[in-house]
Amino acid sequence: MSLSSPSLAHSPYEDTLAFVIGTLFVALGLTVLKAAGLGVGSTAGIAFLVYLTTHADFGTVFFLINVPVFVFAYVTLGRAYLVRSVLATGLLSLEASLLPRLFTIGHVEPIFAAMLGGLLCGMGMLALVRHRAGVGGFMMVAVFLQERYGWRAGRVLMVADAVVVGAAFLLMEPLHVALSIVATLCLNLVLALYHKPGRYAGF
Repeated sequence: MSLSSPSLAHSPYEDTLAFVIGTLFVALGLTVLKAAGLGVGSTAGIAFLVYLTTHADFGTVFFLINVPVFVFAYVTLGRAYLVRSVLATGLLSLEASLLPRLFTIGHVEPIFAAMLGGLLCGMGMLALVRHRAGVGGFMMVAVFLQERYGWRAGRVLMVADAVVVGAAFLLMEPLHVALSIVATLCLNLVLALYHKPGRYAGF
């Protein structure tokens, strides 16, 4: 059976479940990171820096920052990927706004928060990418570069995220920046290890 066989394609039910699980994992990861005063790279990191300076609603800021990325996705990855990604990003934005109202984290060690938050975000994003969707940010650019030029998405994200985390030095303490780098590395490690071109079927 060919890897491109239609019988291997995900069903709408499978896609929907992956969207819910994937975005919930990312939202949980971001909630853990925020509780420790940590951030990550990509547009989520940019939204976190805006949140630190303005205290605006994180979910709303995150969605608005991703609007230009949606335009890029439409041009380079097609309408289907765009629709999936807008839905996933909208769901994540809603979850990120609601989770702090559903539960609070009294205390979490920053180093544990960095690792757990990064891994949760990575696994959530992995689930979405496997179902031809993203949650905005540099992931869409990374997916395009991987599909067009064969560049590993995880490695592309590491470089792009380093720029965002580097900007955090202007607003965060050095220790928190260092731990944010740990979180970003954990996130991208998941993608670099488990999202490799040609290995998986069912896209």
